[in-house]
Amino acid sequence: MRARLVACGFVCCGLVAGCSGFPGLESPEAVSWAPAGTPRPTSDADNLLAYFDQVRKLSAVELGKEHETARQAFLSARSDFSRVRLAMLLSLPGTPVSDEPRALDLLDPVTKNPGAELHRLAVLLAANLQERKRLDANAQGLQQKLDALRSLERNMIERKR
Repeated sequence: MRARLVACGFVCCGLVAGCSGFPGLESPEAVSWAPAGTPRPTSDADNLLAYFDQVRKLSAVELGKEHETARQAFLSARSDFSRVRLAMLLSLPGTPVSDEPRALDLLDPVTKNPGAELHRLAVLLAANLQERKRLDANAQGLQQKLDALRSLERNMIERKR
């Protein structure tokens, strides 16, 4: 009887170990975005950086499809990985899917959790987004000042006539 239990245990372990080799059974987070011929990323942060490198090269149509895929992945598994993945996609400047406020909202829980594996990457992304927001506000302020100076110049020229 004991021999049967041991044998059954080995068979179960073998089946469980064997299932891990099927790509369809892996979690979506186990997908590697590293280009073929390069080493597989060793951490989620490395994997997400490879992902960012890939998505920044996509066309607008492909970005739209990837946005929907990343959004669905986040909705089905609200993990830090899917959260940072979607935030990276939303942080791409000058793209149709760009939504920096939403990206910051997505990153917020990860940045507030220093124990999270992706904490440092999330802090880096959030800091980058906040700096871009600050620079955009500064540029808008400078543009307003420039417009005011141009208006003043036009008024001075009209008075001289």
